[in-house]
Amino acid sequence: MQAGARQSQCAEVLGLSTRTLRRWRTASADGRPGASRPIAPNALTAAERTEVLRQSNLPSNASKPPAQIVVELADNGQYLASESTFYRILRQAGQQHHRGRARAPRPPAPKPTHTASAPNQIWCWDITWLPSTLAGSFYKLYVILDLFSRKILAWEVWEHENAENSRTLLRRACLAENIAAQQSPLILHGDNGSPLKAGTVLALMDQLGITASHSRPRVSNDNPHAEAFFRTGKYHPSLPPGGFANVGKAREWAHQLVEWYNHNHRHSSLRFVTPQQKHSGEDIFLLAQRKQLYEASRSEKPGRWIQNKTRNWEPVRSETLNPIDHRKLEKTLKKTASSSGQLP
Repeated sequence: MQAGARQSQCAEVLGLSTRTLRRWRTASADGRPGASRPIAPNALTAAERTEVLRQSNLPSNASKPPAQIVVELADNGQYLASESTFYRILRQAGQQHHRGRARAPRPPAPKPTHTASAPNQIWCWDITWLPSTLAGSFYKLYVILDLFSRKILAWEVWEHENAENSRTLLRRACLAENIAAQQSPLILHGDNGSPLKAGTVLALMDQLGITASHSRPRVSNDNPHAEAFFRTGKYHPSLPPGGFANVGKAREWAHQLVEWYNHNHRHSSLRFVTPQQKHSGEDIFLLAQRKQLYEASRSEKPGRWIQNKTRNWEPVRSETLNPIDHRKLEKTLKKTASSSGQLP
């Protein structure tokens, strides 16, 4: 740069951004991860670090966390380092592992994720409670919906929540969609509740050739599409504020809700087509008409269209249940590897 080269070109040669280059030039120390740095004047000496490891590895301290080791040393009139320093030294030495005879915590369960590119590939089902006029009493609304089209394939309201009702609803959905004649596999995703995970329910799914998928334990967000439908229903103006007088009234309301949702509700995630239109494939022709209309309007008055672009009316080709955030996954893997001593 002193010879007249531009800063942006120098940064490009170095494989850096101009912002990083400016920050490093103005910083008092090299901020790169692999840079050599002077040892801080208040850092522990090599002998002190060795003593920390020795105290941590004594047989009497084998099952104790650093918090207890530090306190016991203080009661004996000895101070080596803080609790956080103990943890840092053990981690750098690759000794930050589970201590004691108690079972180590289980690693986090992987997030269930599936992708549907056509109807009847991925189903989601769940149960919600509908209030009755009697305080503390609720009716149970069972729902099975298609992930790709969001169509409600089967539903029912019962007074009780059990596995037999789940089997009945599952048979009804399979008959309605003629799953027996389908060649592609079907995955049914639900939570970990006993009505959806009972042995009799899993046995029926095995007979029908359906693969079971379940949410992670104590994670309600792993079934977001079913939860979103329940929220839509419970905020619908037709829901009686005082609850339902009997199960028949609850079924009448659920029937009207499902009919409205499948045939009249224009779903924002489906480019504002109804679930029935998406399930039957009518959305392709409908969205093509919208695109043609917008293109004609833009050609007629192009000055009214910012950046000369029209709204995106391309059909949604696939839908993913719990898509993986690759950035978050990469950070988690790096953190895990660093804590286990696999990374410097």
